[in-house]
Amino acid sequence: MKTLTIVKIGGNVIDDQKSLNKFISDFSKLKGAKILVHGGGKLATQLSQQLGIETKMIDGRRITDSETLKITTMVYAGWINKSITAQLNSKKTKAVGLCGADVTLIPATKRKSKSINYGFVGDIIENKINTVFISSLINQNIVPVIAPITSGYNGQLYNTNADTVTSGLATALSKIYKVKIIYCFEKNGVLNGKKVISKLNAPLYAELKQNKIIINGMIPKLDNAFNALKKGVHSVVIGNSKQLQKLNQNGGTNISIK
Repeated sequence: MKTLTIVKIGGNVIDDQKSLNKFISDFSKLKGAKILVHGGGKLATQLSQQLGIETKMIDGRRITDSETLKITTMVYAGWINKSITAQLNSKKTKAVGLCGADVTLIPATKRKSKSINYGFVGDIIENKINTVFISSLINQNIVPVIAPITSGYNGQLYNTNADTVTSGLATALSKIYKVKIIYCFEKNGVLNGKKVISKLNAPLYAELKQNKIIINGMIPKLDNAFNALKKGVHSVVIGNSKQLQKLNQNGGTNISIK
């Protein structure tokens, strides 16, 4: 079975051009089939503030009203997506910029919650992800660069957590490929104080979460990591974007079920 590496980039790396340039250069050098998924929450938050639109977050997830949806779509599927795609192409990596709404790549439904109205936040319909289209790109040695804007079958756009998009894509494609997820951000891995946890299993994760050592945006990232492993993804690594080659050789924090 062919190996596929899905790399997710986000956090401060997206906002720091120097860090982003290094990451893009390193990503372009990764061998084999690969996909890049990106977020960009901080830029969207900055733009929201400039326009006087309040940003609301619950457990690391953005509440998306109609105005925030416009901003996240413009920032994620527009500026960030096309900037990264253009830079990859300049590195001789054949890349195409997409979001989940293109060719109904990642169909979604509006998130339902009894206690919280998340607004236009989408939950992926995992078994309907267009793996045929993605595979056709990979078979042409084209690298999909995917922004976390999804859509419903009714044509409604949704803002979807980029870690969730990564996990969903990885799970769907694990039926075709041996999939490895690399979650990249500005830290060296999952931390206990200042120390990197080299191996994180489900019991230790539950303990660290209960003790408030793992909080906020790290929770959806790790929830998605464990969910992907349970559904057939081969491996998940979390670490610093500056160490992409090392992460590809299982540096950072390695996630396991047991």
